[in-house]
Amino acid sequence: MNAFAALKQALYLRRHLLVAALSLVLFVFALWMLHRELAQTHLADIRRAFSRVPAGGLLLAALGTSGSYLALTGYDVLALRHLGRSLPYPRVALVSFIANAAGHNLGIATLTAGIVRLRFYTTAGFSAIDVAGMTALIALTFGLGATLASGLAMLFDSREAGLLLHIPETGVRVLGALLLTLVILYLAFSLLRRSPIQLHNWKIQMPGPGIAFGQMILAGVDLACAAAALYWLLPVDAAGSSIVPFSFFLGVYVLAVVAGIASHVPGGLGVFEAILLLALPGVPRDGLLAAILAYRAIYYLCPLVLAGGLASWRLLRERKEKLAENLEATRGVFAWMAPTTASVSVFITGAMLLFSGSTPVLSDRMALLRNFVPLPLLEVSHLTGSLAGLGLVILARALYRRVDAAYHLAFWLLTAGALASLTKGLDYEEALLSLSVLGILWLGRKAFNRPASLMARSVTPGWLLTVLLVVVATLWLGLFSYKHVDYSQELWWHFAFRGDAPRFLRTSLLLALTVIGLGLIRLLRPVAPEPEDASAEDLARVAGIVAAAPEADSALALLGDKRLLFSPASDAFIMYQVRGQSWIAMGDPVGPEPAREALAWRFREMADRHGGRVAFYQVQARNLPLYLDLGLTAMKLGEEGVLPLAGFSLDGPVRKDLRQASRQAERNGLSFEMVPAEAVPALMDELKQISDSWLKAKHTREKGFSLGNFQPEYLAHFPCALVRRQGRVIAFANVWTSAGKHELSIDLMRYLPEAPKGVMDYLFLELMLWGARERYNQFNLGMAPLSGLESHPLAPLWHRLGTLIYQHGEHFYNFEGLRAYKNKFGPVWQPKYLVAPGGIGLPTILLDVATLISGGVKGIFGR
Repeated sequence: MNAFAALKQALYLRRHLLVAALSLVLFVFALWMLHRELAQTHLADIRRAFSRVPAGGLLLAALGTSGSYLALTGYDVLALRHLGRSLPYPRVALVSFIANAAGHNLGIATLTAGIVRLRFYTTAGFSAIDVAGMTALIALTFGLGATLASGLAMLFDSREAGLLLHIPETGVRVLGALLLTLVILYLAFSLLRRSPIQLHNWKIQMPGPGIAFGQMILAGVDLACAAAALYWLLPVDAAGSSIVPFSFFLGVYVLAVVAGIASHVPGGLGVFEAILLLALPGVPRDGLLAAILAYRAIYYLCPLVLAGGLASWRLLRERKEKLAENLEATRGVFAWMAPTTASVSVFITGAMLLFSGSTPVLSDRMALLRNFVPLPLLEVSHLTGSLAGLGLVILARALYRRVDAAYHLAFWLLTAGALASLTKGLDYEEALLSLSVLGILWLGRKAFNRPASLMARSVTPGWLLTVLLVVVATLWLGLFSYKHVDYSQELWWHFAFRGDAPRFLRTSLLLALTVIGLGLIRLLRPVAPEPEDASAEDLARVAGIVAAAPEADSALALLGDKRLLFSPASDAFIMYQVRGQSWIAMGDPVGPEPAREALAWRFREMADRHGGRVAFYQVQARNLPLYLDLGLTAMKLGEEGVLPLAGFSLDGPVRKDLRQASRQAERNGLSFEMVPAEAVPALMDELKQISDSWLKAKHTREKGFSLGNFQPEYLAHFPCALVRRQGRVIAFANVWTSAGKHELSIDLMRYLPEAPKGVMDYLFLELMLWGARERYNQFNLGMAPLSGLESHPLAPLWHRLGTLIYQHGEHFYNFEGLRAYKNKFGPVWQPKYLVAPGGIGLPTILLDVATLISGGVKGIFGR
């Protein structure tokens, strides 16, 4: 890697680590503020306050939550209307609910919800750019509502807001008026501005007045309902009246929500609570925290569980025909859903075990437990449960990546966690949850088939932050639970059934040492080697894998112009090249199915580690689920012509023109010959002369990446199809064959300028007839770029643009002529795709692909 690339990678990693570190600092600061504000509040006080939350308040909170999520579905409806697209409201509402539930709980709400929307809306024909536009408008709608609510709160409760913000009451009114002025200016802009805003090469169409007013109304309703859900849970005074006015509380709530979003902490955990405790000093601390806990359960956790169930139901519904076939299909669908379901469930269970280890055991359960559990077993169980929780939190990401070792380790950690929950405090609820997650893991066991090392997995700053947040929250919860216990050196060596605080101290030390130890192991691990061009040894390994591959175009790896990434068992590989920040793989991974999936994830991780973006060029439709799991977006490039060879002949009226062309070629003295690979080197000089003459006559040069070029070492791997005239070779093509005679294709096709017209038609026909005699399954004619794209007004932008180029770009590239030429052989057309991250980086990836192939835009269209 050159110095510039190394600097760019360092800056990329530093930026992400800085964001993660800042979020961690904010989280720790919020916990410190919570600890200070709750100095006189004990855990038992909060438990009692929680039990006093009225059922009516819980019901009203549920109604407020329902109103908020209903208003949030309107965000999506408005965004679709702005894009000029329409979908049935039930479908939009389902996607909106799932996306918002995930965004509220998992942190970086706009990005998380955007990913969910991308997954669901792309199945309805939306492009990644369409979804990005929707996400931006939805974020704008929330910002508009937050500005409106904050401005109104400052105007109507300026005295309380001034005390909170430590500014004069007049200044609060001025600030509130400024915020409302921003809202009015936005509405006026939507009324007066008709032309789009130009930002560099991008044109942004602002929402019209109807959508702008709709944004204001829906955002106001959303925030008001969400705030009311918490407001109705707050404790009341002796007369049964609210302690704080709702108008002031609404402003505080908006401030807490915005602060939580800005912190990037999942769910704003800690930050949200600290803002509310600071801003509402008149509300009893225990009652306020109990209300927040109930609100978290109603507004965050319940919708998340429901969203998970709805997402699973939708996926099952989409595959209902397969489900009806047999039980194996049901297992297949469950295995497909298992990584995400198991990952989330295992993470939640691990966090629960950690938090449980930091809180005291219920006294009545401990009194029962001490009758039949020895003290040493209880002490060991406490340590085991917390260590199992830490292990599960760490393993959750590896489970999402379908690592087999993570499955086996999580299986035993869940078992250990369930047993430890029973023997450390008769926590049967935790044990039942652990066993339920264990069942989910076991049912989806077939999905965890990636033979990858746990320690070889890259750790992203975001995931490192998530683990550290859980550990820090665990330590804070323990310090809060036992703050009434005076610290002394003797506590470390105090062992008793009621010794909850000493057990927490010992467990905290063990957790800290474990986290530090794992961190040191990763820091001291040898640095992964930088990717290099293929060596002679690599090409020799590739040759064996290519010989066993059913796809003929896997032979492109033997060109030697691409880098190679091998599976640990060296039974699969990805051929790729790096251009700028683009890591572009040529075709699908080559090798057995389980190894291919693991390899794709390794490639994704390696590119991410180097600050790059991945793309897979010319992949097949059947592999799209894999790339969707990688978080990539598919873009159709065109269609590939595949001719079945079973029973192929020139007989019959359908191939009358082809039969006449073949006979005309034979009358011109042409003859066909297949030369085995071992005999090709003897012909290399003659073939070189033909190739040079062809390049000169076509005024072109050799290409690469997705196209072969004339290299004696490369051509010597394959048989060669020759066309002779009076004994002299006048045309040739190297022939790709695949394992099991599944596929036959050609790469280089070159002929002398004086060769008679139709020489390549003759070569194609004779090669197809030869393949039929040799019992090959199919002949691959290569891709017809931009063919088969949709021209419907509601089709994605790329399809409409591609269709326009296909129909009117003959001066640039003979799109229609190429399709017509291949079509005369009667192939079946199959789609080919480019998969890459969506968004504004996609055009750059396309240009990088073109440069790799030919140094120009025409290279995008490949073979």
